Amino acid sequence: MYIKCWGSRGSIPVSGKDYLKYGGDTTCIEIRAKSSDIIIIDAGTGIRRLGNQLIEENLYKYNFIFTHAHWDHLMGFPFFKPLYSKRAEFVMNRCPFHSKFVETILSKVMAPPNFPVKYSDLKANIVYVDACPTHFEIGSVTVIPIQLSHPNNGSGYKFVEDGKSFVFLTDNELGYVHPGGLPLKSYLEFSMGADLLIHDAEYTPKEYEKQKEWGHSSYTDVLSIAFDAGVKKLGLFHLNQERTDREMNRIVEVCRQNIAEKKRDIECYGVANDMTFIL
Repeated sequence: MYIKCWGSRGSIPVSGKDYLKYGGDTTCIEIRAKSSDIIIIDAGTGIRRLGNQLIEENLYKYNFIFTHAHWDHLMGFPFFKPLYSKRAEFVMNRCPFHSKFVETILSKVMAPPNFPVKYSDLKANIVYVDACPTHFEIGSVTVIPIQLSHPNNGSGYKFVEDGKSFVFLTDNELGYVHPGGLPLKSYLEFSMGADLLIHDAEYTPKEYEKQKEWGHSSYTDVLSIAFDAGVKKLGLFHLNQERTDREMNRIVEVCRQNIAEKKRDIECYGVANDMTFIL
């Protein structure tokens, strides 16, 4: 399983000299399976660059999965160039939504006066698949959803291939149970033994005191669950829009020091644009 981050910033894209290392694009993750299936998680602004890359590689078949419908996870969708190609084939998984919610929300993103091209005018062949069984298969990858603790709900996912597991829990608040969300123990069990856990770590503990119930976690809570779950690699994600490269470096350094002090074998990263993982 090949995993690449095309955007890890939270809430809104940013740019400038303070955001060069980790990047400013919002959430978009690409997975390439051994079966050659391409899985795209969320359509934040990072999906623009991904689309350019896929066209360059002459790849036009994709499986889409969404975590939730907040704007920063959808705003890049109209700028994904394969949408405008008759060669492109999209399989849109309705998870975590039901009925025609995915179709409705994506069409709203492109509805006037939000965007000049209508959703109904797209040239790609778009097929919708029913939402959220306990697990489903995309080629050689098994996908297992879990409810997120986040305002307006959403889904996190575990991707399993050849015994290796990648758990993706962005926009998930470990310190508070939102309606429809689950207690911390559930996310701990879901992450148990993961080869890679990428988790929302938007806040410092001090920031979290003021932003509790906003739907995001402090990096200390994320590190704690990584310890308890025995994960092998930990990626800190959904980087705060104000978090500079220098500040993020310091957070990663503190986490690594904590890992060393506890003599644990966990690799820890601040997830940056273009960062890749192979499981």
